[in-house]
Amino acid sequence: MSESGPTATEADDASLIARSRHEPEVFAEVFRRYAPQIKRYVTRRLGPDAAEDVVADTFLLAFRQRDRYDLSQPNARPWLYGIATNRIGRHRRGEVRLLRALARTGADPVTESFTDRSDERVSATAVRRRLADALAKLPAGHRDALLLVAWAGFGYAEAAQALDVPIGTVRSRLSRARTKLREELGGADPTSIGEEALHG
Repeated sequence: MSESGPTATEADDASLIARSRHEPEVFAEVFRRYAPQIKRYVTRRLGPDAAEDVVADTFLLAFRQRDRYDLSQPNARPWLYGIATNRIGRHRRGEVRLLRALARTGADPVTESFTDRSDERVSATAVRRRLADALAKLPAGHRDALLLVAWAGFGYAEAAQALDVPIGTVRSRLSRARTKLREELGGADPTSIGEEALHG
């Protein structure tokens, strides 16, 4: 399966969700498809302690709301990330605390124990610290839009669907977030912030 959804030979998400309304166990396939990538995304934003709870809450809520899923949408990824982003909102202070800790120390508590300290990682610490500080300063809606695009790989339309806002709002939030990050990073281009830029 691709990162963005099922392959052409697999049943689309809408078909699975429709079936799960009468056969609840079928929803397990939606979980299998998306839980690992959503967990990575939430872990990047909140750290591993809160990630398990947020992912569990996300899929429990999705399961409970499956009767309201718009079956004209074959890909459930934006819907699920939207639920996860709302759940992250309940942990905003934890996300900002994690970003501020990274900004202070340069040590990423999410990935630090899994990586060795090479010269490249040491030299990248200052960039990660400045980026983490800049992300922590962004308004929550701007950070959500930016990280859905940068870390989850969403296009504008998917991000708009996940956040339940017009596509123009996503464009505006991204533009403002990028401008603010560019200012904070001394003119560096923040448009290609991937996970490796912060968690390298």
